[in-house]
Amino acid sequence: MKTAETRKRMSPDDREQEIVREAVKFFAEFGFEGQTRELAKRLGITQPLLYRYFPTKDALVERVYQEVFLRRWNPFWEELLVDRKKPLRDRLSDFYQDYSKAILTYEWVRLFMFSGLKGLDFNTRYLDLLRHRVFGLIISELRVEHSLKPADVSPITAMEIEAVWGLHAAIFYLGVRKFIYSMPVENIGSIVDLELRLFLEGAPAILSGR
Repeated sequence: MKTAETRKRMSPDDREQEIVREAVKFFAEFGFEGQTRELAKRLGITQPLLYRYFPTKDALVERVYQEVFLRRWNPFWEELLVDRKKPLRDRLSDFYQDYSKAILTYEWVRLFMFSGLKGLDFNTRYLDLLRHRVFGLIISELRVEHSLKPADVSPITAMEIEAVWGLHAAIFYLGVRKFIYSMPVENIGSIVDLELRLFLEGAPAILSGR
């Protein structure tokens, strides 16, 4: 008698990708308390076969982090933010419009929330990435825009960092409303532009209070 596994033969690479894709959906729906045996059932494979590809649940969870959080990171964003051939407002708008499309998805938002509730380090690692690769660039470009001293002369302050955190939190909360609270959120692009406009209008006050 043929099993589901023999009926649906796949190359090792294709099988691994299928497991990862389904794991992303599974953990986004049920959280990281979800059991691998249930995931295997959804895939139509045995739990031992799943463990042949990912020896532990932690290994699978780490792969989910790589797939959802790191693979969606676009290195071009950093180049975009410092391209002074374009006005700063346009650069920030282009960045945040593209960034919001990358993170405001069912899987991204729910996995990020479940990670925090489970005490995993997804959040810390991702937010460290965001702070080190984006926040400093934004603050440095704002200082140039307002003819202020660069960071190597006058170090970036905690309040400047908090101002950028606030902008990102406002954008992320759109996803919380939509994918956690199941509230309708329309015209996300327009709301992102609104949050950015509020941030830019308030930036001089934050910068002057350094």
